[in-house]
Amino acid sequence: MNSVIIKKRQNFFDSEIGVHIRDLLQAMVSDAHYNTQAAYSADAEQYPDHVIPFVDKHMNYLYMHPALEPLKYIANLRLMTRKR
Repeated sequence: MNSVIIKKRQNFFDSEIGVHIRDLLQAMVSDAHYNTQAAYSADAEQYPDHVIPFVDKHMNYLYMHPALEPLKYIANLRLMTRKR
């Protein structure tokens, strides 16, 4: 089933593809070969220290852009964050 359809029909974070993507992002954070530093967040209510974790940042991005193919997004993210 197409992951775009899944994201539109149910909560992306709890879907099978959402859980799989979270696992892939978490594996990237655990791997020293990727630059997965936390980023600044203006949302002081959800992130009181103004720091959004790498996984949350990209899960939120995928949720906000349902037309993106999650696995292609992760593949591109791996290329962009790989330490050389």
